[in-house]
Amino acid sequence: MPSSRIQKTLIFLASAAVSSAFFIDFCSLVFACGCHSLWAGADRACNIHLAGVHHCPWCAHNPAFAFAAMVGPQALISFRPAAWSWWKRLALALAAFPLFGGIAAVIYGVASGYW
Repeated sequence: MPSSRIQKTLIFLASAAVSSAFFIDFCSLVFACGCHSLWAGADRACNIHLAGVHHCPWCAHNPAFAFAAMVGPQALISFRPAAWSWWKRLALALAAFPLFGGIAAVIYGVASGYW
């Protein structure tokens, strides 16, 4: 069994990797902007490339803040000093992606007038 610190680091890396791989898919899901998976064209079909329409808030503005809103809580959950089993810690860290991504999407969407 790996040490607690190594285990927490691996949990964070795994959850952050999921967020990294599917961030743009989540963008497409919440904003219906035309983005595709990283391996299927990414933002090539995003509405940011079209004139006269509302542009996707994440693609038009700095998506790093939205990404940080997801990965930050994953780090806090991963490294929190709690007596959680590794699978519970991983499940919570993975669940932080859509939960905090949704919160970031609402903030971006409302602030930019997208919705």
